[in-house]
Amino acid sequence: MKCPFCGNPDSKVVDSRPDKGGATIRRRRECEACAKRFTTHERIEEMLPQVCKKDGRREPFDRMKIIAGIKKACEKRPISVDEIERLVDRLESKLQESSEREISTTTIGEWLMKELHGMDEVAYVRFASVYRSFRDIGEFMQELQELLKK
Repeated sequence: MKCPFCGNPDSKVVDSRPDKGGATIRRRRECEACAKRFTTHERIEEMLPQVCKKDGRREPFDRMKIIAGIKKACEKRPISVDEIERLVDRLESKLQESSEREISTTTIGEWLMKELHGMDEVAYVRFASVYRSFRDIGEFMQELQELLKK
């Protein structure tokens, strides 16, 4: 592991323990050249499906992209970063269990909207407004009226 202080490629593990319910391993390392300590987090590389975009492009599943979108929808709402991380963890687990090789952004977006609806209705509406790309205020109002009926 490359030292973030001096760039030396050699370090030794000083301490290692599970983090966040066992999803990652937290390792405390010490550089063998400058003796400074730093922390790394290891996550099992999982086989996640390719994401099929609306325009037909395919790209690898990007956890950080989804987290960024959800954070934007949850801005100034009572939803912690840990809750967002757990939401994305559940999505990743669901995708792994499905063993599909490709998944559409529509499927991902609908699942996330359903989850956000149960967490916070304002975050849900924000996410839906970007995800569904409403053409006009009428479509947006229709979505809000459906939300109010429930």
